[in-house]
Amino acid sequence: MEAAKLMEASTLFASKTKAASKYRARVALGDITVHNIKQLKRINQIVFPVTYSDRFYSDVTDLGPLAKFVYFNDLVVGAVCCRVIMEDIGKKLYIMTLGCLPSYRCLGLGTMMLEYIFECCRSDESILSIYLHVQVNNFGALEFYKKFGFEVAAVAQNYYKRIEPSDALVLEKWLVQPSSCKTSNENGIAQ
Repeated sequence: MEAAKLMEASTLFASKTKAASKYRARVALGDITVHNIKQLKRINQIVFPVTYSDRFYSDVTDLGPLAKFVYFNDLVVGAVCCRVIMEDIGKKLYIMTLGCLPSYRCLGLGTMMLEYIFECCRSDESILSIYLHVQVNNFGALEFYKKFGFEVAAVAQNYYKRIEPSDALVLEKWLVQPSSCKTSNENGIAQ
């Protein structure tokens, strides 16, 4: 993934947001590093009903272009963090977190982050799909992701610890047709 292309993509998406056009706001994506990781912790504490471990934050700083803040007039108001997962059929991109502070929702910032992730996947054609977990009662997130072609792939029962409801929906968007992916039989032979 070429850094210059992704930087150009993040600038392009920022200029297309509702916030940038309607409010004449400066909107941009920026890197998450060891120097600003505390801002991610604070965003996640406000946005998500779960607590992420110190290991999560340590790992995020190694994700490079797959971990970005979204800035609104130079303030960090959201973030997206993803990682590539190798599965039997090939590579998938897992969205670990994607969220904005409540006051900054409905400004196109979530869309901007998701479109940036789509661009990352287009630059790595070996990624077969994008998936994430969404709490079963998070209807806003479910509606948001469905607008972009994500579908419910499974229900992960008791996925969340210490929050109710504990079940999560696994949402997935295939970037290639699932039938064109190689599968293995019980002997591990590609079919």
